[in-house]
Amino acid sequence: MKKLGLPIQILLGLIFGILVGVVFYKNPGVETYLKPLGDIFMSLIKMVVVPIIFSSIVVGIAGLGNAKKLGKLGFRTVLYFEIATTIAIVVGLFFFANAFHPGSGVNMNNLSQGDISKYVASEQEMDKGSHIDFIINIVPTNIVESMGKGELLPVIFFSVLLGLSIAAMGEKGQPVLNFFKSFSGAMFYMVKYVLKVAPFGVFGLIGVTISKFGAASLIPLGKLIITTYAAYVIFFIIFFGLVAKLFKVNFVEFIKLLKDELILVFSTASAESALPQVMNKLEKYGCPKSIVSFVVPIGYAFNTDGSCIYMALASIFIAQLYGIDMSLSAQITLMLILMITSKGISGVAGGALVVLLSSLAAAGLPLEGLAFIAGIDFLLNMGRATINVFGNALAAVIITKWEKQFDYKKNKDYVIHRDTAV
Repeated sequence: MKKLGLPIQILLGLIFGILVGVVFYKNPGVETYLKPLGDIFMSLIKMVVVPIIFSSIVVGIAGLGNAKKLGKLGFRTVLYFEIATTIAIVVGLFFFANAFHPGSGVNMNNLSQGDISKYVASEQEMDKGSHIDFIINIVPTNIVESMGKGELLPVIFFSVLLGLSIAAMGEKGQPVLNFFKSFSGAMFYMVKYVLKVAPFGVFGLIGVTISKFGAASLIPLGKLIITTYAAYVIFFIIFFGLVAKLFKVNFVEFIKLLKDELILVFSTASAESALPQVMNKLEKYGCPKSIVSFVVPIGYAFNTDGSCIYMALASIFIAQLYGIDMSLSAQITLMLILMITSKGISGVAGGALVVLLSSLAAAGLPLEGLAFIAGIDFLLNMGRATINVFGNALAAVIITKWEKQFDYKKNKDYVIHRDTAV
């Protein structure tokens, strides 16, 4: 009997988790026994994320060779990221939230409220200083402490400086570079072991979510879920499709290339779960390691298209829940706020919910509204994480072609070999 592949195992874990959650709805035993499975898996993922991003950026930057080349690549990368995330916010805010009014006509008493105390605490930490302080804090005073806390932006900053320093050393820096190459390879290999427990982790995560909030509790929020996923799909097809066509990337072929990783990300609602595999496939697809190691990890902090769509829709949804009519100027202000706060998603414990809470406070919207979204955040996060990963992978190919470094021969050989293997 042929062994089931990892994506099929994960899908089975997802299905069985939903079934268990529905059958044992409101049964505290489900959380008692299944939550450790999800917690262990997520801890394993978080354990390898920082070392992978750290070593990958160091290797990528050192491989680029000089600051002038990095400056050109960095400018193009940030420019593309900013355009993509701004369009994502516009799509969520103006094309879907205002067109479909997901929060209008909802009876708030029927909604299951989640616990948002931890997000409020994190948001208060964010608001202790201004956005200037946020920028200042990107520069770490203790890189080991930043790594321990999982603060990606300070880690990225330190990694870039270290990579530039190794490159500036020339031949003397080669032993250090070789160490990081070996270390990066070891971390990628470690992920293979971590992913073996992914089906159990997915089973635990979804099982607890469904048993806690129940399938019925999702009905009043169904409009938000449908609207958000419609926005995800439209953005995915139209924006990514047009960008792929503009830079002559075979869109359907590229989706097939990453289908296993996208299934993994969707099932776990974690963009980090597929980071090593995505980077490995991009290199085989024809992108140089130096660009992949620079664009993809930095994209996790600055190119969060799915999260931008989600936060734009969720903000207007909460305003509509409370009957707040936001004027065009107020929505433009909200868009500008989201353009700033979305850049800090990966650097804040709690992710999109924490940043959304900060955005609501800045826009003067009721913070209590987040309690109604917290219960279904895992379901919405499945889609936004998938969009984020695909957007960063496509960005690596776009930047590679923009830099005229795409290896067409390697790409052709890999596609032929992959199709033959299938």
